[in-house]
Amino acid sequence: MDPLIVGLDVGTTTSKAVVFTTQGRPVGEGKAVTPWVVTPHGAQLDAGELLDSAQEALRQALASAPDGPVLAVGVTSMGESGVLLNGHGVPLAPVIAWHDTRDRAEVRDLTTALGEDHFAGRTGLPLRGQWSLTKHRWLLEHHPQTKEAVRRLNIAEWVVRGLGGEESAEQSLASRTGWLELATRSWWPEALEWSGAARSLMPDLVTAGTPLGTVGAEAGIPRLTGAVLTVAGHDHQAATVGADAAGPGDELDSCGTAEALVRTVPAGLVNTADVATLAKGGITTGWHVLSDHWCLLGGTQGGLALQRVLGLLGLTSGQLAELDRQALVRDGRTVTVTGVDADELRIAGVANGTGPADLWRATLEAVVAQAEQVHAAMSAVVGAHQALVVTGGWSRSRALLEVKRRVLGPLRNPGVSEAGARGAALLGGMAAGVYAGPREFPPLEPGGAS
Repeated sequence: MDPLIVGLDVGTTTSKAVVFTTQGRPVGEGKAVTPWVVTPHGAQLDAGELLDSAQEALRQALASAPDGPVLAVGVTSMGESGVLLNGHGVPLAPVIAWHDTRDRAEVRDLTTALGEDHFAGRTGLPLRGQWSLTKHRWLLEHHPQTKEAVRRLNIAEWVVRGLGGEESAEQSLASRTGWLELATRSWWPEALEWSGAARSLMPDLVTAGTPLGTVGAEAGIPRLTGAVLTVAGHDHQAATVGADAAGPGDELDSCGTAEALVRTVPAGLVNTADVATLAKGGITTGWHVLSDHWCLLGGTQGGLALQRVLGLLGLTSGQLAELDRQALVRDGRTVTVTGVDADELRIAGVANGTGPADLWRATLEAVVAQAEQVHAAMSAVVGAHQALVVTGGWSRSRALLEVKRRVLGPLRNPGVSEAGARGAALLGGMAAGVYAGPREFPPLEPGGAS
């Protein structure tokens, strides 16, 4: 029986678990819905229910996998959301969604107290309502019991703990909190004090791939008992590992519900002034899942815009291939689509004879133009990319890939269905000693370049 490694990606929509051979071949998959609930304040979830969901995805994946010892489990996740625990390890409050906007007043106060440029220069983040520190301050105000917290964990860190692992603060997830100082890779006292977070809340910093104990029998998943655990960091960075897109000059374009463009660069390559410039353009600079590396990450809502238009046309993903075929012979010039990154998508220029393929082509052009702005801003600071790797659900659209090739140049579409889970599994394998380091990770099957 061949040994196996498991990657778990706890995402905004679902938890995805994939079992791999040590050669990187997927042999079992599972999925469970992320249990958000909508309240008068916004979107939140129960930390225990999230752990249950993640475990269900693992059980499904293992049930469909062949026999064999499981050596490691790597867990990657969405960023920004966190879990506050009391001295008994019990969660004290709901987990607020990273995209929740209940902390508007706190964001305004942070802007006044620290200033956008100062905040960006120290953390590598644009000052907006996404990061952990403003939601932490909101929780202290609205859930007084959170003042009893003795530990704060990011999502992947919470899941690893729930499976029996040690508490930690992985550097790429820490970089999404607003509490970590980029240049020094240390907790920033000024931000901690503003948010009301004690330094003692934060575990020791680690890099993804650090062994953090093993899966315990109490997790209730017998096949995993004894497997080495690691936090595999922020999902987008883990995806660069899983898609073979973390090398010098590589750029990952992950086309999911949100589109993320990710560049991996040596730590310290970007100076403070350029970090602030990138932040003004909405691009974050933070520590990577790979040691001694930083990650530049910029995103758009391109995938959401594509889904909205597909729904508006009354079509499903099963009809995408034919719509793409028709769109590739249109130029999209009769229709204008704007507001890709706004709450309201605007469509103009629909005239007699305009059909679904015209609107689809125009939407593709608008989405790629938005991504090109992010791409150009990154390249202006760290230089031209050498290889563009496109993954994610929307990379199944042949027409989208064609527009991207025309605008961004040659690209590679490796066809890996769950790059984040694959990256998590490989980092788990590193923690278990299967691989001495990232240079030993198995490559993806060749193909997809054009």
